[in-house]
Amino acid sequence: MPEADYAVLTEQSLARYIAQRPALSARLGLASDLEITEVGDGNLNLVFIVRSASQPERAAVVKQALPYLRVAGESWPLTRDRVRFEAQSLREYNRLVPGLAPEVYDFDPAQSVLAMEYLGRHVILRRPLAARTPLPSFADHISTFLARTLFYTSDLYLTGPEKNALQARFINAELCQLQEAFVYSHPFEAAPENRWNPLLAAEVEMVRRDAQLKREVAELKAGYLTHAQALLHGDLHTGSVMVTADETRVIDSEFAFYGPMGYDVGNVLAHLVLNCLAHQVHTPEAAERRTYQCYLLDVVREVWIGFAGKFEALWATNRCGSLGGASYFDFLGGEAAFAQFQADYLRAVMRDTIGHAGCEILRRLMGIVSVWELTSITDDALRATAERLALEVGRQWILQRGQFARIEDALAVVHSCLDDNL
Repeated sequence: MPEADYAVLTEQSLARYIAQRPALSARLGLASDLEITEVGDGNLNLVFIVRSASQPERAAVVKQALPYLRVAGESWPLTRDRVRFEAQSLREYNRLVPGLAPEVYDFDPAQSVLAMEYLGRHVILRRPLAARTPLPSFADHISTFLARTLFYTSDLYLTGPEKNALQARFINAELCQLQEAFVYSHPFEAAPENRWNPLLAAEVEMVRRDAQLKREVAELKAGYLTHAQALLHGDLHTGSVMVTADETRVIDSEFAFYGPMGYDVGNVLAHLVLNCLAHQVHTPEAAERRTYQCYLLDVVREVWIGFAGKFEALWATNRCGSLGGASYFDFLGGEAAFAQFQADYLRAVMRDTIGHAGCEILRRLMGIVSVWELTSITDDALRATAERLALEVGRQWILQRGQFARIEDALAVVHSCLDDNL
């Protein structure tokens, strides 16, 4: 991507930029009438909210990729091409799951700028979960998102040439290398950028010395690197989803790539569990805390059950891919054999999901990037009560994933840890 004409946007320069982009100026109106606020609090990009002062319903979010990792500063260069992957993946989501991702208004590869729907009524998912707000539609929406995006971009639906063509558009090497390091490598070694609660030093060291655990992590890392099952969001956590009581939007898909289905599903489950365990501190009253924690674990179960059921239904009515099509049905020997193949396939995805979720939990406790649910607990001793539970859940999920036959087996680990902490 050429650097010569690239310029970092500011609140002042963005209005002039919008005036030069026909798709944006037509949507937002005169540059002199725009109200612009920089709101980016993430690890990677600049993010602006742009509104028409005279017609507030005319609004957009404008995101610009910086040529470095924002959380680390200019000393950590990073490709700006990541915004292309986000634009491409959002357009795929608009096609596959309309209404579950923001609409794309404009994409400028030269300036690494993506403009999209402003979700003014929505809030980041982790906030209502921390406030113990029930979200009755979320499990249905996110399981639909997962089932449709993963199935329709996989070998179960696409022919080999179709999948290869789509996969070629998502060779996201630099951000995949970043996730590989931050999820499967650095947290489990003495990398200088790692951060953890000093009161957990002994537990963190125990995890890093656990040879069996690290072998399991290496196996999961190998799957991340080589198991190109479907197009993934690549960073699907409670900060990458926005909600209202009855709507869900998936955002921030710049990590999109082809990888193991369980990575995306596992990220969703991991962050629901982290939020659940953070209520050990966020909700001091025991009965109220346990009620909401059980609710969140029920949501985890509903997300998996919903995903698996919808995925299986899509497969049953779309036997057209190179791995799931009619010819493969005949190759396996008929209905009973094909049904067993489907069951084995989904069981493998579940175990993969639990393993990747365990890695995600551990890396958020002992790597470079934590989660707001925990960092918002400013007292180290209080935060440690939730973090110790999370370390144990993450560790057991990685080590025991091959023994789990149902999602309830994984949830039993969380319930056991909570019961031991009463």
